[in-house]
Amino acid sequence: MKIHEYQAKEILAKYGVPVPRGEVANTPEEASAVARKLFAEGASGVVVKAQIHAGGRGKGGGVKVARTREDAEEHVKNILGMQLITHQTGPQGQKVQRLLVEETAAIDRELYLGIVLDRAAGKLTFMASQAGGMEIEEVAAKDPTAIYKEAIDPAVGFGAWQARKLAFALGLKPTQINQAVVFFQSLYKAFIETDSSLLEINPFITTKDDKLFALDAKMNFDDNALFRHPEIKALRDVAEEDPLEVEASKYALNYIKLDGSIACMVNGAGLAMATMDIIQYAGGSPANFLDVGGGATQEQIEHAFEILLSDANVKAIFINIFGGILRVDRLATGVVAAAKNLNVKVPIVLRLEGTNVEEGRKILQESGLNFQVGATMKDAADLVVKAAAGH
Repeated sequence: MKIHEYQAKEILAKYGVPVPRGEVANTPEEASAVARKLFAEGASGVVVKAQIHAGGRGKGGGVKVARTREDAEEHVKNILGMQLITHQTGPQGQKVQRLLVEETAAIDRELYLGIVLDRAAGKLTFMASQAGGMEIEEVAAKDPTAIYKEAIDPAVGFGAWQARKLAFALGLKPTQINQAVVFFQSLYKAFIETDSSLLEINPFITTKDDKLFALDAKMNFDDNALFRHPEIKALRDVAEEDPLEVEASKYALNYIKLDGSIACMVNGAGLAMATMDIIQYAGGSPANFLDVGGGATQEQIEHAFEILLSDANVKAIFINIFGGILRVDRLATGVVAAAKNLNVKVPIVLRLEGTNVEEGRKILQESGLNFQVGATMKDAADLVVKAAAGH
């Protein structure tokens, strides 16, 4: 689960991480009031920042600095409600529905900090780089040695010695080292205690008077741990997510929308990936990733159909099921019921294997509906690509 920058900063502030003064605003009036307040409290300028779940906001025109109240109000008017397009939103962009207005800082240096799981090492890794403010992926591609890493032993945690090592690698001043150690360890504590999956501070800044701040903050959380954190789960902004993905999550369906024309209903993430690959191999293009899971009920299968059919791009449906926990006859019963209840008009191609497969095929044959069944994954993929092209 992703959250907004202002929400991440609120969490980090509770752990003692220094962040600039600022407040979130949902309307032009609220944003102007925050700007006025910051100027009245002595800020030399304010930054108006679009709050969307995507990076590259500055390049897209979603981050503007204002030196006067009038400038701030002009930026608020231009950014709030705009369709912000960045390299992470895709060409359709994302509508800006809220802003973070915060004080400017007297920046001396812009650096980078990040904590992420290194899957190869099986450990969390604390990363730091002197190339702050840039896309860290670009830095890693051009010069991997520009990123300093400290692997964290889960039994020991992130040691002060590791924090000092990173602080020295960043070339911080001697007067900033102790601050940095506390800063870095606070980030690690926040990461662990909130069950984060990603924490990035980009840029992490030093100021002219030797202070340290998280000028930007990004936090993602492990969905599987959210039951432990109802206060974090409550921060979810469904307006930032695809409506069909939000709908699928209500029924415990794993759904990701893609831009092809062949809808996929599969049980198991590995099989779903293989299904998308074989559709591509057969000359088609998948419209989604949909994993109904091992123990899908008839109700879930019906909801899955509703979600697939809500995508106007779908020209055919490919159901690829290996029946283990989810028996094939139960799936077939659910598919027939859903197709009848929803009056499905697009072609449906199935590839079925596993427990009670013969009973499942019989249910489909006796349904009176026009199902096509492929003997193998490749056969079924060829059938569905042909059906989608002729629809």
